Amino acid sequence: QVQLVESGGGLVQPGGSLRLSCEASGILFRIYEMGWYRQAPGKQRELVASIASIGSTNYANSVKGRFTISRDNAKNTVYLQMNSLKPEDTAVYYCNARRLSPPFNNYWGQGTQVTVSS
Repeated sequence: QVQLVESGGGLVQPGGSLRLSCEASGILFRIYEMGWYRQAPGKQRELVASIASIGSTNYANSVKGRFTISRDNAKNTVYLQMNSLKPEDTAVYYCNARRLSPPFNNYWGQGTQVTVSS
């Protein structure tokens, strides 16, 4: 049984920081591309950041320079360090695990709420 369990969301003031964690189980974590997506009310889910199995990273333009994605294969965990948070970062953040080779599995966490407000 595959599980992606996110943690670390919450309420933070503009300019503040949060670190999200996503612990995976039931998959061979090190071979999966891991990503963080977010969905704000009334908007489509969008990619925030991703990290490949070899460690290369990709970021949405809106978070470049503020967010950092990292992974710890020994702990089956991916992180998203979010600094200089803005109200427009408010959303539900979802962890994603994607296998880029057959059988091309794709898994989602349950989401964690991030609210940036004064």
